[in-house]
Amino acid sequence: HLVLSDIDIELKKGKIAYLIGKTGSGKSSLLDAIYGEIKLADGKATAVGFDLMKLKTKDVPMLRRRIGNVFQDFKLLYDRTVYENLRFVLEATDWKGKRKIDEQIFKVLKMVGISGKENNYPHQLSGGEQQRVSIARALLNNPSLIIADEPTGSLDPDTSDRIMNLLKKINEEEGTAVFMATHNYHILEKFPARIIRCAEGTIHEEQILSM
Repeated sequence: HLVLSDIDIELKKGKIAYLIGKTGSGKSSLLDAIYGEIKLADGKATAVGFDLMKLKTKDVPMLRRRIGNVFQDFKLLYDRTVYENLRFVLEATDWKGKRKIDEQIFKVLKMVGISGKENNYPHQLSGGEQQRVSIARALLNNPSLIIADEPTGSLDPDTSDRIMNLLKKINEEEGTAVFMATHNYHILEKFPARIIRCAEGTIHEEQILSM
């Protein structure tokens, strides 16, 4: 069935935007469409250089190499260490050579502030640390865009602030665009940026603030 229509949105490199709206309003569907999970019915759409209307199944892995995805529930492999979780992603996206893989893993772990945790299993980490691993995973392929679906939804306020500061730092230092669905109005107030609302089967610009 039709979830969203009459959408006109552009998110440029180095920018941040929040996606808000009630449960069932289409936020996750919009993010899934950008990530190649859902096919679009009509119109024109591009993401990180890919034409989403003409996207073939064989092109989806390459699209996803350029988009980092951060989830509310982390989606880590709990029977593998942090290092093994990250290596799995690199090997699945055709990285070759242990030295090259190791360098990239330790680089992203340093970026998210959890160097030294590579041999820990996810259950040995706090929720905030697990989300940092999730963000590290999203950074492995040097993405142009990070999409995040409620990345602070299961975290306490202080930890949520630390995760937002991390995303802001990545945005500013790497120039990575961030498109984030959230219900957390504390974050909207403390980390102001462009706000897009899903409602009544379409999207509306709520307000634009500088970050």
